[in-house]
Amino acid sequence: MYQITDWCRHFISLQVRPGDLCIDATMGNGRDTELLCRLAGPHGKVLAFDIQEAALQNTKKRLRESGVPDNYRLILDSHSHMHHYASAGSVSCITFNLGYLPGGDHALATKADTSLDALEQSLTLLKKDGLISLCIYSGKDTGFEERDALLPFLKSLDPRSYLVILSAYYNRPAHPPIPVLIRRL
Repeated sequence: MYQITDWCRHFISLQVRPGDLCIDATMGNGRDTELLCRLAGPHGKVLAFDIQEAALQNTKKRLRESGVPDNYRLILDSHSHMHHYASAGSVSCITFNLGYLPGGDHALATKADTSLDALEQSLTLLKKDGLISLCIYSGKDTGFEERDALLPFLKSLDPRSYLVILSAYYNRPAHPPIPVLIRRL
């Protein structure tokens, strides 16, 4: 089955160039961090955030074993604090995979208030033509409140400043994930 993360990674791969500064706002097990490191190359920089030590350790192991350039900083902090680590207008690509750590405790999931704050910050951190990749999950035990806070916010963004493309897994049952791309114009 074609995953939401595969769909988003396609567009991330078209966006990121060697030397870029990128952010993985929700590090998880490090798959997006690894991709961003490869794409940004040895002269680029990747900042990856998570609030769980397990995510940081899983990602550190993945990056070490994958042989990516040493161009990353793994940060044990909320994605709602990313503005402390990058300056406005400096970031080429920011990725979000909302929800909980795959294989982790479902009670430790992203929350509407911090994700909305992080998304607002992301908009200011993006450089012109920068891209945000946002995977919204809303099934089972998490995500409905987060989804219901993010979607109206995305719809309200000024169309002269941002292009928001919301897609749907139209033929999948039971609250399929929602892939979103945001480009700063």
